[in-house]
Amino acid sequence: MQELREQGVLPDVGVHSRAPLPQDLHIPTTVQSILAARIDRLAPEEKALLQQLAVIGRELPLSIIRQVVPQPEEELYHLLSALQRKEFLYEQPALPEPEYIFKHALTQQVAYGTVLHEPRKALHERTAQAIEALYSASLEDHYSDLAYHYSRSGNTEKAIEYLQKAGQQALRRSANAEAVNHLTAALELLPSLPDTPERAQQELALQMALVVPTMILHGYASPAIETVSARARELCQRAGESPQISQALLGLQRFYYTRAEVQTAFELGEQLLHLARRVDDTGLLLEAHGVLGAVRFYRGELLLAQEHWERTIDLYQPQQHRTHIFVYGQDPGVVYEGFLAWNLYLLVYPDQALRRVQTGLTRARELAHPNTSAFALVHMASIHLDRHEAQEAQRWTDELVALSTEEELLYWAAVGIFSQGWVLAELGQQAEGLARMREGIAAQQAMGNMLFISRYLAQMVEAYGQVGQAEEGLRLLTEAFAVMQKTDERFWEAELYRLKGTLTLQQFEVQGSKFKDAEAEAEECFWKAMEIARKQQAKSLELRAAISLARLWQQQGKKHEARNTLAAIYHWFTEGFDTKDLQEGKALLEELS
Repeated sequence: MQELREQGVLPDVGVHSRAPLPQDLHIPTTVQSILAARIDRLAPEEKALLQQLAVIGRELPLSIIRQVVPQPEEELYHLLSALQRKEFLYEQPALPEPEYIFKHALTQQVAYGTVLHEPRKALHERTAQAIEALYSASLEDHYSDLAYHYSRSGNTEKAIEYLQKAGQQALRRSANAEAVNHLTAALELLPSLPDTPERAQQELALQMALVVPTMILHGYASPAIETVSARARELCQRAGESPQISQALLGLQRFYYTRAEVQTAFELGEQLLHLARRVDDTGLLLEAHGVLGAVRFYRGELLLAQEHWERTIDLYQPQQHRTHIFVYGQDPGVVYEGFLAWNLYLLVYPDQALRRVQTGLTRARELAHPNTSAFALVHMASIHLDRHEAQEAQRWTDELVALSTEEELLYWAAVGIFSQGWVLAELGQQAEGLARMREGIAAQQAMGNMLFISRYLAQMVEAYGQVGQAEEGLRLLTEAFAVMQKTDERFWEAELYRLKGTLTLQQFEVQGSKFKDAEAEAEECFWKAMEIARKQQAKSLELRAAISLARLWQQQGKKHEARNTLAAIYHWFTEGFDTKDLQEGKALLEELS
């Protein structure tokens, strides 16, 4: 209607007028062309002001307009009023000064597009300088705007400076996608600067800042993590003793660990440990012990993992090491408290494990850092699932998926989907649970993650066994053993052998022909599981294998041997007697008496 009135073909009598329209009326075919036509019909001084305002932005504080637009104040107000009457702008009352706002974002875009390249660059430069002058006391509130204007003004050095500041600021708000956009834009501008040591140092800072948000968004095994961290290490080595090399090494260590290239991950962890000791950095030392503990745990070296993680927790000071969530992407106290809990559960302490993860979750709630919270929720769910407390675990898996979806944490979303499937299988909904578990594994592998895959497959095998699909379970076990051999993932090895024995028996029972060779093979598997668990000091897994072996012997009439074997491991425990495994062990011992 406004377009038709301005063409002079529609009387200004209201929208309900029934006056006929001229036969030769020309109406532009797109909204953009309508707006462009309206802008072209403005008086020259009105059009010039609208174009300048479009470069400044959609929301226009009066003080910025005064600084950027070289216009006498009385004339400026007159033109602003004209643009308001013609419905290009509206005035927003605010303190300490009013703001003018484009009525529609598209109006600003069309007006911006009519400004020639060189005048536009000059306007962006003037706008950025005005922001710096007017808001010098609170410049951090305007980093994104300054980055935007200097990027488009051709002032590369200033653009990189504010893109880096805006990226780091976004990272502190856990706005990871925004941080990646700003930091990547800064890196893309760098090659236009002279190749100097200062430029190399600036690139190093940008590469290091990019590691954490990339890791959080796309997972620890993202190829971008290797690329960024390797480039950062190269720059550090060129510069000599650069403190940022610790961040580069840690980024690479996590990348290789999550891809299950554990020997490389171990070597990088050792480099971190030597570096931390040489520079006497407590924060780096606790991180080095943390990642080395993770590698030891993965290989089934539980006592060595325990030593590393206890050292990490001893060194950790919540206030002193709070900055780790920004530098390394997560709080080490929460993360390694959770890993230590898992280790304690496997060793012989299911109740201590639960208390540890609860401590970690409390700390994560205080920090309110999404990636750290995801770690805490995963550990809570895992401990409850290992204790066979599916209903309690469901609470934490649901919260994990909700958090991951809201914060766009793709890696943790995939972990959460698998965990939801495990919960469903534990609650008796095996078909739906298996589907969710398959979905979760596929999502993780698509991101390059190979961590804990043999354990994941073992949970699926158990679900197949629960619904009597022994053959499918055994097929999947073959895959799990292959993964274990390829990656050296040993911490769940005892369970793989126990499940193989269980499904071997089940397969022949289903066929109605319980052969002696099947019993012998199952017995061998149970013994192998107990032997591995005993070597690893994984008493919780040794108990599960002992229960399976004792049941087989019970059926064979070997009650005395069954009781002695089961009792020997059961009496190791001093806590956790309300857990399913220990209750089952106690009940079986009573049957065998």
